[in-house]
Amino acid sequence: MKTYPIPMVPGPVRVPVRILAAYQSDYGSSDLEPEFLELYNQTEEKMRALLGTQNQIVFMTGEGMLSLWSALKSTIKHGDRVLTLATGVFGYGIGDMARSIGAQVKTIGFAHNETLHDWARIEEAIIEFKPKMITVVHCETPSGTLNPLEKLGELKQKHAVPLLYVDMVASIGGVPIESDTWHVDLALGGSQKVLSAPCDISFLGISARAWEIIEDVQYVGYDALLPFRNAQQKGEFPYTPHWHGLAAINTSIDMLMEEGLSMVYQRHEIVAAYCREQLRAIGYELFVKPDFVASPTVTAVNVPEGISWHAFDQNLRAAGLVGGGSYGPLAGKVFRLGHMGSQANMELMHQALEVLEKIHNQI
Repeated sequence: MKTYPIPMVPGPVRVPVRILAAYQSDYGSSDLEPEFLELYNQTEEKMRALLGTQNQIVFMTGEGMLSLWSALKSTIKHGDRVLTLATGVFGYGIGDMARSIGAQVKTIGFAHNETLHDWARIEEAIIEFKPKMITVVHCETPSGTLNPLEKLGELKQKHAVPLLYVDMVASIGGVPIESDTWHVDLALGGSQKVLSAPCDISFLGISARAWEIIEDVQYVGYDALLPFRNAQQKGEFPYTPHWHGLAAINTSIDMLMEEGLSMVYQRHEIVAAYCREQLRAIGYELFVKPDFVASPTVTAVNVPEGISWHAFDQNLRAAGLVGGGSYGPLAGKVFRLGHMGSQANMELMHQALEVLEKIHNQI
């Protein structure tokens, strides 16, 4: 299906016409024209508001996973200790990524339908393992959960852990984020989720301490962060920047600011709450345990008994609704509705729920 009549995929999400319009301009060379650098600097300043930071923001050409890899490879040497806090597919996966580049990885894992808790256990691991970096995912999209970060930031500061690495790809723009207050050193994002842009820009908020470590590691590669440290001052980027993609991100942030960030966050909360209330009323079972926080940007639901995910998905698609399945141990068991960015829309949610009720009654 080329386009979705009722799009509820948890990324890439539906791209609004105004953001698509950024790709219609015939820009000059981003290597040569001062207007590109002006746009880059303006977009950086706007992104700081979404991330709750005064740190430098780096924009790279590539899908959101690029930011996850570049942050690891630019800060970790072979043998460095990485403490991975995992509550879902991406949390566990980041530990595997760190391990693949030679890090010593210790994983503190929780169930996929839970969020970070048992802080005594986490603190004990920090004290005993003495990690160079702690990694965590803010919004676990395969599980539909939102991890608390304030307490983790406090523990990071208390025990002088050099780096806190946070995957915020599916939360930036949809929930309040306070990177500096939470002591986040590497805040990682991508264009294709709440920002509702095509999947071609990744970005990172990078603390002063992280830059010191990046300088020490001296990683060299297409995804290296080091060449970006002084790129704006020099007006020289490590490869030709993506003017169209950055213009789309800039437009996306403008749209959020015009609506007002508090209103944007409220919109996501309202649509998410309505979605879950109605799903329960229809007879669906939500995946996240009641005592844990579900993300305002995505809802995970157990596939109904008596039907396979493949058959259920085909029925939804036949009615015009496209959501997402899940991955890893949740594959075939959980489906997800992505009410993020342009899809955090009550009219769209009404259409989706109408289809879901009809299909549920047919099972």
